[in-house]
Amino acid sequence: MMQDTVAKARDRPLMRKVLALAAVGEIATGLALLLVPSLVGQLLMGQELTGVTVPLARVTGIALVGLGIACWPGPPLLGMLTYSSAVALVLGYVGLSGGPSGMLLWPAVAVHVVLSILLGVTWWRSR
Repeated sequence: MMQDTVAKARDRPLMRKVLALAAVGEIATGLALLLVPSLVGQLLMGQELTGVTVPLARVTGIALVGLGIACWPGPPLLGMLTYSSAVALVLGYVGLSGGPSGMLLWPAVAVHVVLSILLGVTWWRSR
């Protein structure tokens, strides 16, 4: 039992680093969606955002910034794991189903898969 406590304490710095990495990525993406939504649309989906999609992208950007801030210092590891895994699945589905895709779609999928793996391993070790 003492070894479990020591192992969990040892893994906390790793968990904080992985959460910080994921949070910074989401905050950066959120800010990009807020400031230049059409460029983000072009890079991810290969099409500029127009009309109603621009404000929706900005709302999404706000959500990503909020998610990143919420996950920055604290323990909501499972929330970030769920979010990153879901984004990887949705973007992967868009790419595989022949939906709109830009040059950053698959790198975004890869980043979220890697983050999901890192977050999953960290979550597993912290249990």
